Amino acid sequence: MDRAQKAESIETLKGVFADAGAVVVTHNLGLTVADMEDLRGRLRKEGGAFKVVKNRLALKALEAAEGSDYHGLFKGPVGIAYADDAVTAAKVTAEFAKGNDKFVVLGGFMGDKVLDAKGVEVLSKLPSLDQIRASFLGLLNTPATRIAGVVQAPAGQLARVFNAYATKDAA
Repeated sequence: MDRAQKAESIETLKGVFADAGAVVVTHNLGLTVADMEDLRGRLRKEGGAFKVVKNRLALKALEAAEGSDYHGLFKGPVGIAYADDAVTAAKVTAEFAKGNDKFVVLGGFMGDKVLDAKGVEVLSKLPSLDQIRASFLGLLNTPATRIAGVVQAPAGQLARVFNAYATKDAA
């Protein structure tokens, strides 16, 4: 890789780190091409991506000082999983790691906060942004449904009373 390619890679990684809700750092030594494609497909389906990165370039993109917490993450063959939603990448990688012994979640980071493997696991158990939105809309919808039921109840009761009088007179 020449200097221009390295500079381009660093700028690309800076964009990824700035736009991602969370970045999960993984070891992927020994994974087959089919396994990697499976992981990438799962992430793509959820709106994320997986990329194998060079450690030095990733650290330069993060502008990490020597000895920072980031240096503990970027050692050995490393790949990063990321998505706009902070939870998506953590969920997919944690699920994939359960089914594949050669795939290890090292940790991750959200903005300036560095997470260890347990932190990523906790993050993976949180509801996604879409799930939170759905539950919030459900909460907003519930009072409207109840109001409609209360408003309709007296009309239904009146209809039953009129029906009772009508059937009484007919009998």
